[in-house]
Amino acid sequence: MTSRTPAVTLAAVLLTLVVLPTSVTGSGVALPHIERDTGASLEALQWVVHAYNLTFACFMLACGSLADLLGRRRLFAAGAALFTAASLASAVARDVLLLDLMRALAGVGAAALLTSGSSILATAFAGRARVRAFAAVGIATGGGLALGAMAAGTLADSLGWRWFFGSHALAMLPVLAAVPLLRESRAESAARVDWAGTAAFAGGVFLLMFGMVEGPQWGWASPGVLGLLAGAVLLAVVFVLVERRRPDPMLDLGLVRNRRFMALCLIPVVVSFSFVILLPLLPNYLVVASGMSSRAAGATMLLMTAPILVAPLLAGLLIRRGLPSRAVFTLSLVLLTGGGAWLAAVLRPDIGPAALAGPLITLGVGLGLNFGLVDGAVLTVVDPRATGTAAGFLNTLRLGSEAVVIAAAGSALVNLTEHRLSRAAPPGRAEDPGAVADSVNSGDLDGALAGLPADGRASLLDAIAHGFTDAWQTVLWASTAVCALLSAAIYLLLADREPAAEPAGRPGTHSTV
Repeated sequence: MTSRTPAVTLAAVLLTLVVLPTSVTGSGVALPHIERDTGASLEALQWVVHAYNLTFACFMLACGSLADLLGRRRLFAAGAALFTAASLASAVARDVLLLDLMRALAGVGAAALLTSGSSILATAFAGRARVRAFAAVGIATGGGLALGAMAAGTLADSLGWRWFFGSHALAMLPVLAAVPLLRESRAESAARVDWAGTAAFAGGVFLLMFGMVEGPQWGWASPGVLGLLAGAVLLAVVFVLVERRRPDPMLDLGLVRNRRFMALCLIPVVVSFSFVILLPLLPNYLVVASGMSSRAAGATMLLMTAPILVAPLLAGLLIRRGLPSRAVFTLSLVLLTGGGAWLAAVLRPDIGPAALAGPLITLGVGLGLNFGLVDGAVLTVVDPRATGTAAGFLNTLRLGSEAVVIAAAGSALVNLTEHRLSRAAPPGRAEDPGAVADSVNSGDLDGALAGLPADGRASLLDAIAHGFTDAWQTVLWASTAVCALLSAAIYLLLADREPAAEPAGRPGTHSTV
C-alpha cells in the first residue's frame, strides 16, 4: 500500500458519505416537481423516497456479510458502480414507475457503499487515526444531510428535478476513479452468504413498509394491509429461526445479547423518530402551510442540518476533556427528544425560519453529537473479525428504522389530515377530503385548490393549513414519546460494565462507552 493510500481511502469514503444522505434529505423536496412533470399519484411519488430507503435497509446485512466474504474494496466498487448507474437512469427516467425502480437499485448500491465503506475505514486506520477518521465520517454525513434539501430545492427550481439525481452520478465519478488505489481486506474466516436469512429479512421489511405505505389507500383494516403486516411478522419469525439454526448466520444473534452494542444500535432509532422523519416530510409542510418555495424550504432545513457539520467536533472536544462517551450520548438523546417536543409546541400555519430556528438547531446539535461517534464505538465492542457484520447490523437498524418511520409518519399525516379536513368541511371540496389530503402531503397545493373560486380557495387554504398543522403536531408528540422511552432504555443499557472487545489494530484498548 502506498503512503498516499490512507488519504485516498478516507477521501473516497467521505465523498461517498456526503452523496448518500442527499437522497434522503433531497428527494422529498423534489417530489412536487416530479409530480408536476409526470402527473404521478401520491402513492407512486412516495415510492421515490420509500424505494431507496427500503432497499438501502433490506440489503445492509447482506452487504455486510458480502464485504467480509468477498472483500470490502470489491463490494465498495460494485456499490459505487450500481449507485452511479441507477442515479444516471433516475435522471433520465420518463415514467415514475421506472424512476421508482431506479431509486430502489440506487438503494442497493448505497447499502453496499455504506457497509463496506465503514468496514474499510475500520481496517485501514487504528488508534487515534481511527477516532479522527470516524469523526470525519460524522462531519461528511452531516454535510450530505445539510446540503441535500438545499441542493434539491435549488436544482429543482432552476434546472429541474432530474439534475438532482444526475448530480449524484457526477459526484460518484471521483469515487470510482479512486477504487484501484484502495487496499483490499476481508475476514480471515468469513462465512458463506446466508441467502435464506437475507431473503427472510428483506421480505419482512418490504412487507412491513408496503403495508405502512398502503394503509391510508387500502384501509388499515383491509385484508390486503392486514395480510402484509401478518406476513412481515411471519418472515421475522422465520428469520430468527434460520439464523439460530445456521452455523454461519448472516446475523450472529449473540450480538443482540451484547447490551452496549444494542444500546449503541438503538441510538439511530431515536434519530429516526426525532430527526429523520423531518427530512423528507417537513419541506412539504413549509411549502403548503407557510407558502414557501421549494428553495426557501430547503434553505430553512439548513437550520436543522448545518449544525451537524460542527457538532461532531464538539463531541470530540468533550471526550478529550474527559467526558465519558455515555454522557455525550445522553446529552445527544436529551437534545433530540427535547427538540422534537419544542417543534411540536411552536408549530403553526404561518411559522417562519425565526420561530423554527430554536427547535431545528437543537435537533441538529443533538444528532451531530452522536454522528460518527456511534459508528466508531460500535466497532470497538465487537470482535474485529466481524466489523462488516457489525456495521451491517448497525446500519440495517438505522436505515430500517428510517424507512419504516418515514413510511408510518407519511401515512399518519395523510390519515390525520384527511380526518381534520373532513371535520372542517371546507366549501366546494368537502366531498373529497382524501384527494385534498393526498395533494397536500405531496406538496401540491395547486392541485388541492384546482377549480375553486376565490372565496372557496381562501376557506380551503385556511382549513388545509390548520388541519395539516394539527396532523403534524400529533405525529411529533407521538414521536417525542417514543424517543423518551428509547432514550431511557439506552441510558440504562449503557450502564453495563462488561469489558469491551479489543478494537482492530489496538490490542489492550477498551471502549469508553
